[in-house]
Amino acid sequence: MDRPYLPPPYPPSPQRSAELRERFAEEARAERPDLAALCLLIGAEADGSLDEAGLDAAQLELDRLAGELPYRPGGAAAWAAAVGRLLGRRYGFHGTPGDYQRLESSLLHEVLRRRRGLPILLSVVWLEVARRAGAPVYGVALPGHFVVGFGAAGEQVLADPFGEGRVLTGADAELLVVGATGAPLDASMLEPAAPLEVVQRILNNIRSWATTRPERSDTALRAVELSLLIPSHPARLRYERGQILVQRGEFTAGAEELDTYADLIGIVDEQAAHQARQQAHTARAMLN
Repeated sequence: MDRPYLPPPYPPSPQRSAELRERFAEEARAERPDLAALCLLIGAEADGSLDEAGLDAAQLELDRLAGELPYRPGGAAAWAAAVGRLLGRRYGFHGTPGDYQRLESSLLHEVLRRRRGLPILLSVVWLEVARRAGAPVYGVALPGHFVVGFGAAGEQVLADPFGEGRVLTGADAELLVVGATGAPLDASMLEPAAPLEVVQRILNNIRSWATTRPERSDTALRAVELSLLIPSHPARLRYERGQILVQRGEFTAGAEELDTYADLIGIVDEQAAHQARQQAHTARAMLN
């Protein structure tokens, strides 16, 4: 039986947080960003109990699991089957509807510990384990449900880590997309997802989780501030950060962020910029 959800025991100290963010920004700017490292830094920013030893242990666990995969089992289908047998059936990595209600489901170190999580985090485990073993593997960001792909387009095999590695037929993938969007599957949806795209989607999930829990606005703020460290981030994140700061009673800082957002978008969306400036004015008025 699942233990009741308990939030991380404490956030990292300001000094630790600054160090983590510096490392996150550096990794996000790297020529080849390390997906596992970025995900673990997100976890350390959310959970102050995750120290350097814990970060190293998580990487070692991914290495250990990769070492249990067979050597070059064959083509795309053989790789999908081998990783599914190891992670899905032997070690029990999977997800359930209840996992969507837990912050732990978006933190890689906790997913490795619990062997449960959201589709995208379970996919990260698959990606990192299979990649270490030499598999032709990549993430596939289907709308509403992240999965893993093996092989080139002509032989592509999709597997669903949330469902213990169930191999998806074309009809299965179509149903997932239609269920999430109401629109049919498009070939562009099956293209490999870049590491930073995966990381941004994980941070989006964390922000969505925290948005419905006002008492966890600190988590929402940390997630949006990490998102702002990713190159080419959406300008809208500035607006979101400003709103969170105002909600937390940090009226001056929130107003300044809303004004910054208005300056960024003023040329392309004058109405939205005007609205953000009005909100900044209202925030400053709350100081009186």
